[in-house]
Amino acid sequence: MTDSKINIMTRRKAEMKKRLIVILSISIFVILSIGICYKVLKSKDSARNKNEETVSESTDKIEESDGSAGQNKSRRKLIIDSDAGADDCAAIIYAAKQPNVDILGVTVLLGNVELDQAADNVLMALEKAGCDAPVYKGEEKTYNRTMKEAYSVFGEDGMGDADIIHPSGSPEDKAAVEFIIDTVRDNPGEVEIVCLGPATNIAKAIDVAPDVMKDVKMIWSMGTTGLGAGNASPVAEFNVYADAPAYKVLVDSGLPLTIVGLDMCTEEAAWTNEQFAKLESEGEEGSFVAKSLEKLREFYKGNGSDTVMVCDPITVMCVLHPNFVKEKIQTHASCITVQGETYGQVLFYKEGFTYDSVENDFDYNVTLVTKVDKAAYFDYYMDGVCD
Repeated sequence: MTDSKINIMTRRKAEMKKRLIVILSISIFVILSIGICYKVLKSKDSARNKNEETVSESTDKIEESDGSAGQNKSRRKLIIDSDAGADDCAAIIYAAKQPNVDILGVTVLLGNVELDQAADNVLMALEKAGCDAPVYKGEEKTYNRTMKEAYSVFGEDGMGDADIIHPSGSPEDKAAVEFIIDTVRDNPGEVEIVCLGPATNIAKAIDVAPDVMKDVKMIWSMGTTGLGAGNASPVAEFNVYADAPAYKVLVDSGLPLTIVGLDMCTEEAAWTNEQFAKLESEGEEGSFVAKSLEKLREFYKGNGSDTVMVCDPITVMCVLHPNFVKEKIQTHASCITVQGETYGQVLFYKEGFTYDSVENDFDYNVTLVTKVDKAAYFDYYMDGVCD
């Protein structure tokens, strides 16, 4: 064999060796990529399943019964976070009178009213309900530390200006954010936070102690427009609009979150004049709630409506009564914080839906309630509040 043939064969062997190395390298890369993708998908599935299980646990444990002793075996540990307008206080009274609920504390912030007024409103609501849960004052500024002015359609005191706020108690010295963190730390996997106002207190707690807040069982938010229209603007709901950066921290946190939007409070869920009359005639608590909502009724009448959306108690009912929630979807939520017409809008990317132009490779940690028993809402409230 000539030297030239030997050289050719040697070169061919070398080329084949290189090709084999390339093929092997590509194969290893593909196998590793598949393994990584599998782990990512498995991780997302695990997070989603954990959220779904948490929502299920947070509702299915509660029997739809008459408040018998059997419910006391599984008392729900709640922190209620509120800006203390009349609908917040109506919700707090409802929660406080349920036998399966242990309100560990109520945290307040500036929103519908100034901070001191918010604390007084909640203290009075708890007193009316016969509940001695402590009250903690929280944030007076927005998440970005800008000044915030109180805005209320519930009257100057947030409670109908009916001269019904004369609490005998006082708020605690501990700050709201500190209380939230300490309580979640002391009760890992047990505490549910019901956020009825802007998310500033919750966002601050997430910032200060992210690892502790991972142990929250569920955060329930009365916020966003859901899949409907807004009230702060055509596309934004008040609680989000009041501090959109804080709400963005909440929805981006990855924590288990269930949202009840404005669209759950419309149509048959809105209270009528006849229902308000019935509420006012049914005991001290009912009269208190009806009077506190009088300015809100005037606001709705000025907009040409004889029915009134009373939203916050609906969120508490979603927390406590599984049969009240008829449908929900798993989503990824995105909050718009850029100033402009869409400020405060929250977009929901539905899991399993393919969009034409936007890739939806998201974490679907947000459960959105899309249907409740609106027709039964007022009766639920009357049964729960009026003795």
